[in-house]
Amino acid sequence: MRFSGVGLVMLAAICWGISGGIANILINKGWDPIVISFYRGAVGFICFFAWFLFHFRQNWIFSTRLYIWSLLAGIGVAGNFTFYFVSIQASSIAVAATLMYTAPLFVLLISFLLRIERSTWFKWGCISGVLIGIILLTGAYNTESISVSFLGMVAGLASGLSYALFIFGFKNASSIGKPQTTLTIAFFSFCVILFLFTDTGEAASVLTSSDIGWFLLLGIVGAGISFIIYLIGIRWTAPTTASMVAMVEPVTASLFGVLLLGDHLTIIQLLGMVLILVTVTVLSVKQSEKKFMPSN
Repeated sequence: MRFSGVGLVMLAAICWGISGGIANILINKGWDPIVISFYRGAVGFICFFAWFLFHFRQNWIFSTRLYIWSLLAGIGVAGNFTFYFVSIQASSIAVAATLMYTAPLFVLLISFLLRIERSTWFKWGCISGVLIGIILLTGAYNTESISVSFLGMVAGLASGLSYALFIFGFKNASSIGKPQTTLTIAFFSFCVILFLFTDTGEAASVLTSSDIGWFLLLGIVGAGISFIIYLIGIRWTAPTTASMVAMVEPVTASLFGVLLLGDHLTIIQLLGMVLILVTVTVLSVKQSEKKFMPSN
């Protein structure tokens, strides 16, 4: 399958975009974003742990490197969610989203430092195109209507760096152990870390609320299904490519808002969406042609 790796990463990003729309519904209902994130990871952990136990003997391996990379992946996911919400509270959702999707820059720089990938004008062009598209889509170019604080900028960049961390964590862990083991360890650490920042009283009230169905759907779509697809896809995808292809997430979230929440997109936002999709498509085709080009 020529586009298997990139296609699976893109499908996972679409699930993340949908989960963003579900989270938006819960936030509008008055739920704390950290509680929402905690349940997203907790439901995912239950799914992964059940999958892990189903074939316990085949899945369990003793590997210090696997545990370390999986733990780093879990820290990355927890940091990404937490810093993203802090950035929203300190500045705005437009600034937070734009800064979080600077992740490809961090991934590219780390890949260069570790000599995983070579710097090319094509890669820098794709990153620039995606970031411009994100800025147009989120409206971050309108400086008059956006309040940017130092904390908001630092937290937004930290969410992007955390995004890059979980990409590298999952990439390395998936090359050592099976997806069941990697996801179970990563999301266990995620739950432990995020529990420290969660309002336990509000978290407990979720179990008896009428919104429990939304929380379950968020966890299944936003973690249980999407991260399984992502972990399989990233096995055949370079870290830089994976981080750029995942940029379809804000596009999916925007479409979710338009179709189901009654949001409206301006012409500039539509242009940003088109720019992201075109850039991701060109990148996918280029990477596929490079991977399957016959050697001399």
